[in-house]
Amino acid sequence: MAGTKGKQHTVRDMVLSLALIGLMAGVIYLFIPHDDHAPDLKRVDYRVELLTARRAAAYPVAAPEGLADSWKATSVRFQDDPYDAWHLGFQDPEGQYVAIEQSTQRAAAFIDDASQGAHETKATQNIGGHTWQRYTGGRYEALVLRDKGSTTVVTGTASFAQLTKMAEALRTG
Repeated sequence: MAGTKGKQHTVRDMVLSLALIGLMAGVIYLFIPHDDHAPDLKRVDYRVELLTARRAAAYPVAAPEGLADSWKATSVRFQDDPYDAWHLGFQDPEGQYVAIEQSTQRAAAFIDDASQGAHETKATQNIGGHTWQRYTGGRYEALVLRDKGSTTVVTGTASFAQLTKMAEALRTG
């Protein structure tokens, strides 16, 4: 009988320890501040990179003009090796991601990469006198403009309405 009493204390002590740990975890959760919303993204100034890309690229580099201040530029880059590639990322007024991607890379591979696997649909849109092809079904939605020597993709998690606003604002000036 003496051995049984020791096992009862061990089980009781383990249950008390688990209860104490659970209680402490609850207290920590309640009193330690935590934020569940997405972090505020820093706005970037892309003017210098845009000028550099427009001088170096083999195609007219596009960037938006006239968008409201609620569109926040968050990332920018230009590379010229092994092919010219321009990227300009934004957070739209609804907090969704929108990017302008342009490249001289082979169109099929570039579109797949830029749209994160979206597929061409039969739907097109006339924007600024050009016919843009809609892509959907991947991680992002996309509007694609195939031009002589380059491809432009307006893509992201935003709706087609927001992607269209971005495409309408693009200038190659």
